[in-house]
Parts: sequence; C-alpha cells; structure tokens
Amino acid sequence: MKNVRVYSNYKFIKKKKVGLLVKELSGILEFDIDSLEINFISSDKIFKINSEYLNHNFTTDIITFNYSNQQKKLDGELFISIDDASENAQKYNVDLQEELARLIIHGILHLLGFDDQHKKDKIKMKQQENKLLNTLKFILL
Repeated sequence: MKNVRVYSNYKFIKKKKVGLLVKELSGILEFDIDSLEINFISSDKIFKINSEYLNHNFTTDIITFNYSNQQKKLDGELFISIDDASENAQKYNVDLQEELARLIIHGILHLLGFDDQHKKDKIKMKQQENKLLNTLKFILL
C-alpha cells in the first residue's frame, strides 16, 4: 500500500499481507495515509524506546507515535514487539498472526484518536478492535 512501510527482520512477517490489512482498514475506517511505518522489533528494542521516549521502564506489546493533527490522515509509527506479542498469543490461546493483526488494528485505532487510558474508553476501543479483527484476521493468517 502506498505510503506504508513495514520493517522486520522476522522472516514470518509477510509485508504484503500487513499492507493489505492496512488497506482494508483504511477502507472500513475511512482514513488516508500520509506516512505510516510499522516496525516489528524485539522486546529489548521496545523496552529502549519505551524508556527513552515515554519514561516507562518496562516492555510492552505496542508503542504508537502519532505525528498528525488530523484524525483521518494518518502520519505515525507503530512499534510492535514480536516477543511480547508471542507471549500474549500464548496467554490468550490465539495464533501469533492473529495477535499481530490485533496489534496493528490497535495501533491504527490510536492514530485515529481512540484511547485506552480510562475504563470506558478502553471498553469502546476493545469492542472496535474485536469487530475489526473478526472481519479482517484472515488476511494475516
């Protein structure tokens, strides 16, 4: 997809499928992309990013940086920890590809203005995430 770059050293990440997932999301959620980078990295790297930029001294499954002032024209970066995604997949008994699709959806929802800091917002975001995942998870599987 135009203006989407996927970076990964993991051979099982299918960049074309990630691009297709983003393209489908853009159609459903009606957004355009100025620039979007999706980076699949290790937990060590995400720990460093989390510490350096967010002052959090722990690992996490995804970090989203939004550089846009417009909700329907995305400009941002997603950093997804393969290690944390793998742990989540085992914990929730889902396929790793499904968990990665969930994280991509989660990051894009953040770029569109969804928030998960408060319980009510978290529930709303999770419902949207589940709806989109059920519709689109076949793309990465």
